Parts: sequence; structure tokens; C-alpha cells
Amino acid sequence: MPEDLSDLRYQIALANRLLTNEGVLDAFGHVSMRHPTDPGRYLLSRSRSPGVIEADDILEFTLDSEPVAPPTVQLYAERVIHGCIYQARPEVTAVCHHHAPAVMPFCIAGVPIVPVFHLGAAGGETMPFWNQRDDFGDTNLLVVKPEEGRSLARALGSHAAVLMNNHGATVVGRDLRELVSRSIFMCHNAEYQLRAQILGKVTTLTAGETRLAGTINAMATVTNRTWEYWTLRLDKAGGMPSPVAVKSKARSKTGSKARPRAASVTAAPSRTTPSRGRKGKKRQTRGRAR
Repeated sequence: MPEDLSDLRYQIALANRLLTNEGVLDAFGHVSMRHPTDPGRYLLSRSRSPGVIEADDILEFTLDSEPVAPPTVQLYAERVIHGCIYQARPEVTAVCHHHAPAVMPFCIAGVPIVPVFHLGAAGGETMPFWNQRDDFGDTNLLVVKPEEGRSLARALGSHAAVLMNNHGATVVGRDLRELVSRSIFMCHNAEYQLRAQILGKVTTLTAGETRLAGTINAMATVTNRTWEYWTLRLDKAGGMPSPVAVKSKARSKTGSKARPRAASVTAAPSRTTPSRGRKGKKRQTRGRAR
């Protein structure tokens, strides 16, 4: 029986929209996630603006960034960013590429982003730079060739993010929620660093402070809390993805149809936490349970 990835596809669509609503993504940029049971594949949307992505837009790719099924839609040209990083970093399960206004001044000036507040430690003590021109000369700055993707992955190394000269940034995470949290707080950190510089002095965290604060920032209690908060903000803005139908194991055995599952804004300990039932008395129905 084919694996049901409906909920996971929804979460990837939601992550794209969360990052758009928080100013990390705009008409461009993309978020992917490694396949939960096949580490040799990853999930990424077809070519669309992140703020309008739906669960049905999410496709499967090999780590060579080839679509598993013959495509009938336009694909992202820069998908090799994701595939090459998944090849180089087995522990990474989520990747975001963006051109956030908060980080672009640093990418243009070649000035490092350094942790200046506790949540900014999510980006790590240092972020390397990658200059495409060094390896490939003059290009259109898009990362579209496998050798370009591998070069970027080498520059990223074991870090949480890499800054791309005159282009943007690429961020990685051990799960989707950590990725979203890291991407947003990386931008907040860049904003605070730039404002502090205007005042004349930037005081950074020490290596020890960065390590200790970064450990807390990666805890599920933190990333669930931030995911819930940003989801509420997106919901209030009217930008949630359309609900998807998910088959439960109990119902699939009886052949019952899956019912649409509304998006929960409550932080969950896992990706498969069941939705809460309705409060109050249950209406009596005939035939099947509702």
C-alpha cells in the first residue's frame, strides 16, 4: 500500500507559509524536508511562491534532485541546493533557501552575522560565506548545476547556515520546526546586529553562551512553542493552507473514507498527534461514526 504522506506534505506547505508571513520568504525561496522513511529522497514543492503553496504541490525527489514521478508542472530551478545538502549531511532533515531582507545587507557587504541575543544562538557561533564566483566565475547567481550545489554544501560544512554572497542564505535543521525557528531568529538576530552597529557597538555572545543558548533553542518545547505562535499569526492573517484528508489506521482497515483534517495551531509532540475531539454532547447518527 502506498505510504500516506498527506500530513507531512501539509506541514511542509505550512512551513513555507509561516516563513513567508514572518518575512523570511517572499515570492521566491523554498523549504524542503527529507523523506521520513526513505533518506534517499526529499519532499519539495513544485515551483510556486511560498505563500500560496498547498499540500498537493509537494513532490518527491531523489537526492540527485530528479523527480520520482514524471513532472507535469514547473519545478524549482535551484532544487539542487536541497539534494546536495541532504547528500552531504545525513543528519539534516529540513532545508530552507531564502533571500530575506534582514540578511541581504550582510550577504552584500560580506559582513558575518554573529549571535547578539540568546535566540540568535540558533544560528550557531559562526556562519560561513559562499561566493559562487570563486568556483564558477560569472553566473546568473542561481544555483542550478549539481557541481554548484555540491560547492555550496561544502561551504556549509557542519554549520547551521551559510551566507551566499550577493544572493541570500541557506539554512538547515534536524526537523521542520527547528528549521523554521532557526530561519526566523537568524533574521531577527541580523536586524538587531545591524541596529546595534548603527548605535556604534555590537556585543556578541561568547562561544559558551552561544552553545548553551543554542542547545535550549533546539529543544522541542521551544520549537513547538514558536511553531504554535507563528501558526496563530498566520491563521489570523488568513494564510493557512487548505486542510487535507488523512487516513487513520483504524478507519482504513474498515475501508471507511478519510475525513478532512483541519490544521491544528496547537504544538504537538509528534507529526502524527491526533486532532482533539469536539466538546459537548455527541449527536446520534445512523450507520457510521462521524
